Amino acid sequence: MRHVLLIDLVDEAEAIARYEAWHAAGALPPAIGASIRAAGIAAMEIYRTGNRLVMVMETDDAFDPDAKAAADATNQAVQAWEARMDQVQRPLSWAGDDAKWTPARRIFSLAEQP
Repeated sequence: MRHVLLIDLVDEAEAIARYEAWHAAGALPPAIGASIRAAGIAAMEIYRTGNRLVMVMETDDAFDPDAKAAADATNQAVQAWEARMDQVQRPLSWAGDDAKWTPARRIFSLAEQP
């Protein structure tokens, strides 16, 4: 299943540069990659335009976002990573109080068109 999520970064060049450096090839802490994969996330990409981020995830049938959140809450490496991300990420203005990444709803698919 494909998931598309959005979040903003602090709109400062230094914050954006730090975020990109933390996500550069080979920079992700191994424990974070392991946590993502263990949750049933088969692929994940993050795209940026300006200070807006778009995450595209492909998950297997076993993926459960609530189970991932519960596992993350007890994983010290994930909590440290999230604290680092909180320095530069800002939820979208219409996101809920406890939201971080906001899911996007698909409104168009070429495959559904004549």
